[in-house]
Amino acid sequence: MAEIVPAKHQPPLPMSQLILKDGSEGAADRMELDVLIVGAGPAGLACAIELAKIAKTDGKTLSIGVLEKSAALGEHSLSGAVVNPRAFRDLFPELKDSDFPFRDPVTKEAVYLLTADGRWRLPTPPTMHNKRYYVASLCEIVRWLGAKAEELGVNVFTGFPAASLLTEGSRVVGVRTAASGLDRDGKPGSGYAAPNDLTAKVTALAEGTRGLLGQAWCQWQGVTSDNPQIFALGVKELWETKQPLGRVIHTMGWPLPSDAFGGSFMYPLEPNLVALGLVVGLDYKDANLDVHGLLQQLKQHPLFRPYLEGGELVEWGAKTIPEGGYWALPHRRSGDGVVILGDAAGFVDVPSLKGIHYAMQSGMYAARTIYRALTAGDPSIRQLCEYDRLVNHSYIAKDLYRTRNMRLAFKDGFFLGGIQAALMTVTRGIFPGWMYGMHADAEVARKLTPGTPGFRPRAGPEGAARGSPLGRPGSAGAISKVDAVFKSGNATRDTIPTHLIIGKDVSAEVARFYAAMCPAGVYEWVEAPVGAQHAAPLLRINAPNCVDCKATDVLGPRWTPREGGSGPKYKRM
Repeated sequence: MAEIVPAKHQPPLPMSQLILKDGSEGAADRMELDVLIVGAGPAGLACAIELAKIAKTDGKTLSIGVLEKSAALGEHSLSGAVVNPRAFRDLFPELKDSDFPFRDPVTKEAVYLLTADGRWRLPTPPTMHNKRYYVASLCEIVRWLGAKAEELGVNVFTGFPAASLLTEGSRVVGVRTAASGLDRDGKPGSGYAAPNDLTAKVTALAEGTRGLLGQAWCQWQGVTSDNPQIFALGVKELWETKQPLGRVIHTMGWPLPSDAFGGSFMYPLEPNLVALGLVVGLDYKDANLDVHGLLQQLKQHPLFRPYLEGGELVEWGAKTIPEGGYWALPHRRSGDGVVILGDAAGFVDVPSLKGIHYAMQSGMYAARTIYRALTAGDPSIRQLCEYDRLVNHSYIAKDLYRTRNMRLAFKDGFFLGGIQAALMTVTRGIFPGWMYGMHADAEVARKLTPGTPGFRPRAGPEGAARGSPLGRPGSAGAISKVDAVFKSGNATRDTIPTHLIIGKDVSAEVARFYAAMCPAGVYEWVEAPVGAQHAAPLLRINAPNCVDCKATDVLGPRWTPREGGSGPKYKRM
């Protein structure tokens, strides 16, 4: 049985590309702003809205720009999602809950432990109580927030990925966008457009999970955390169903192996529309584990099958989630001319399965700090460190501290982790009294058993057929990775250059691991012909398939931005 450690095969961050001196050659145009926000998710848009509101109340005008890499707002946004409305109420005190872009309130919920054919209903853990919260679509939330920001005069620039930080000394002064129209060899094609520079007095990095510029800034400035950040991969599907779902459902156990952390969810969005997903921690030990394949198996379970039978899969997506919690937060999230917000900073509470309201609240705290810094004429860390103080004394840090070891307890397996998590719940985090140390996901050794992942629904129109039995290859229940990418709305052109930086030592085992790990079929392990001299596998890279889930950046080749508008086009996720 072979063993691999992904970190040994992963290239370093391309720091020379990510940290540029302001004024360096390569940009076609330059725009100057007061505040630049990278990422039009809940954190970035909440920051823009709060900043514009404060300035308006004070009788001042700020030039605020928000850069978003997707072609339209919400197209790269994916979450469960059950939303705590607390941050919405803070940001829009003049509105009622019924005015917010939510679906129905949660009135019933259930938690189950699954076996292959059965289930046991469990008492809902206190951290997972969702009554008084709302089911929502993150895409719809982002589009709604974007409209509110634009009403306040915020400039939202979609289709512009930020590819590099512009710097002066230790200060961040803006970003450079990615070029577009490059051919497969990375050379300018007929539709080429050079990068642009956007400069600002303060740059807020709200890139979402595994933010590339946030990673680069922390490495450049030597900002560390007590534990490395760890991640999970979530794969999600939306189904139009014949049978309504009357409650929020969460599960643990099957189809995950006992040494993997994770679980599934099914949420009602409309009477005939449900969201179904599986989330798995990326510190799993089996190198053949395939989260997409496990979700296809999950749909066969008697708990889910009756809802999906006769229905139609309408959308698919995948995204990583920061899971390290309190101990993985960067020791500071501010510097000269820069702050880091939301998922990019790791503000997610895994035991409660919540992050949207923390992201928005962090954006509001950043806005209040940025405005004071601009008013004082000093956008340095001396003023911007107030953002860290606000977060550290808020419910964001308090919530994460209370559950600081719960996710980490599962590093030794599901059952032992469950016992420890229960003790942590009873003692409100006092047990065990010390920090559980963690390794980065890429440093966890993986065992690669002979053979390849066995659950592979075939691609093609018959794979998306309607009304056929669930769980069989070629049926409505089982969808291939190729068909899944189609269901994500991905329309990336085939001639785009690869945006993935591959390590030098990609062996047969590593190639197979990448192929199983990626939920979108970006990597293919192609076995060499029998009898070939010096037979070696070929790692084939299908870069246009990438949906920017960032799992590859956690465990394999480094992700870098593509041209604006590429990737998925989520509509209701």
